[in-house]
Amino acid sequence: MDPVAISLGTLQIRWYGIMAALGFITALFIINRKKAYAHITTEQLSDLMTLVIFAGIAGARALYVLQNWSMFSNNPAEIIRIDHGGLVFYGGFLCAIAVMIVYCVRKKISVVKMMDITAPGLAFGHALGRLGCFINGCCFGKPTSLPWGHVYPEGTLPSQCYHAAPLHPVQLYETFGDLIIFAILFYYVGRLKKGMIFSIYIILYGTLRFLDEFLRGDHTEFLFGLFTPAQSIGLVLIPVGIGLLIYFKKQQNDK
Repeated sequence: MDPVAISLGTLQIRWYGIMAALGFITALFIINRKKAYAHITTEQLSDLMTLVIFAGIAGARALYVLQNWSMFSNNPAEIIRIDHGGLVFYGGFLCAIAVMIVYCVRKKISVVKMMDITAPGLAFGHALGRLGCFINGCCFGKPTSLPWGHVYPEGTLPSQCYHAAPLHPVQLYETFGDLIIFAILFYYVGRLKKGMIFSIYIILYGTLRFLDEFLRGDHTEFLFGLFTPAQSIGLVLIPVGIGLLIYFKKQQNDK
């Protein structure tokens, strides 16, 4: 696999960037399909998604750089090269949610309903992003003897870590999981009490990511020697999601 899709002289367009862009576009399309539920106009949605996209990229990159500062301390110009890979989902997720809350409050849009319609789009967009990770060779898995183990080309980061050993395609595991989550959430938007869709998303994705991380082979730092940074965040978000789901389910409100 070649992470570079197109080479135009010194300019390289990578599959990671293409898939990330497709993820954002697809997410916007999906959210737009459900905008009536949140009573948000097309113009407002366009403005909000523009802010969310920039906030998400900035937050995801910032957390990645912080977690891998030794890679950037002597080469700060590489910090902005997101086309080379290196985004931490939870950093972008938390930053984007913060921006969304501020915007919705200022425009008097239901924050809860907006999060509900965002969740399925986020899940589908993330699935495409993980395909980009697979092609790019980042976020790779541990060695496996399973028949679908993937061997990365010589010279790539996975091959430098594990040579020619077949690795778990953890990026594809998460892609399939995200697509299932998307299907569930998209179907139930408007069918459940407000707030429940986003709560379910937190629970399902947090669980998916927590389990998938056990098969990741690119981590060097662990909390208490047991959990990766993403698993540590998931250990907080999963019970929060369960608590929110119980709370919203008990509310006597409209859908």
